[in-house]
Amino acid sequence: MTGVRFAGWGIAVPDRIVTNEELSRTLDTTDEWIFERTGIRERRVGGSSTLLGRQAAERALADARYQAADIDFVILATTTPDRLIPASAPVIAAELGITAPAIDLNAACSGFMYAVRVAQGLLATGHQRILVIGAEHLSRWTDWNDRTMAVLLGDGAGAAVLEASAENQILASDLGSDGSLVHLLTCEHGGTIWMDGKEIFRRAVRVMVDSAERAMASAGITADQLSLVIPHQANVRIINAACDRLGIPTEKAVVVLDRYGNTSSASIPLAVHDARETGRLANGDLVLFTGFGAGMTWASSVVRWRA
Repeated sequence: MTGVRFAGWGIAVPDRIVTNEELSRTLDTTDEWIFERTGIRERRVGGSSTLLGRQAAERALADARYQAADIDFVILATTTPDRLIPASAPVIAAELGITAPAIDLNAACSGFMYAVRVAQGLLATGHQRILVIGAEHLSRWTDWNDRTMAVLLGDGAGAAVLEASAENQILASDLGSDGSLVHLLTCEHGGTIWMDGKEIFRRAVRVMVDSAERAMASAGITADQLSLVIPHQANVRIINAACDRLGIPTEKAVVVLDRYGNTSSASIPLAVHDARETGRLANGDLVLFTGFGAGMTWASSVVRWRA
């Protein structure tokens, strides 16, 4: 299989910050209650999936030093497209000046990693450079009077340029789904996001651990060889429990949900950006990307990091 290299990264978040204290003015909650149970202090609210996705994509292209004409496929991972028809990916592509194929992909919070896997397949069949975006406007589908959901969700986007390479940064991946669990986290047409929090917690830890172990086994590595874990940012308790079961010190996990909340398909690229900006990633590091989402879906990849 053709090797895959991450050539550039970019993120975008709305300017408006909604703190726990602000939510406590309208909900029966407190900053301490929210932070203790979720690890979230604040979240960003505003924009749209198209706007945030385009901004993140522009920054990823600049980071990779590529132009619109250099991209030959665009994949947008989102659960919150601007409209049902048409897809949001062609809109973003057009705004960037890209005329290549462009599609939306919905695998909920696993979406970015699903899109990366699809990009791998496209690169293996002759494509050269693919723009992968995870963008969400979850606040549009949030009931701000529902304490269980309003405290969790935020808006944001992250993007990466993937290109064919002689060296393969993605050593192994594991993806899957269990549609029998679709009822645990849903949003009907015209409705708002709802979930069974306790059952999601129980299932999420299990599928993340199982998926991560399969990916590491396929890559031929063990947990102690990992430099970092970049998990989906849903709840700090889920992250800590998964790390504990994998035998990975929690200080190796990149956590940004205290600032952004759960941004679904945008959460892993937001965490990657933070790890880069804070100097936590070095050439040759083995990094585990892992997450889960509604569906229920899950995805893990072992990556050998290259600057």
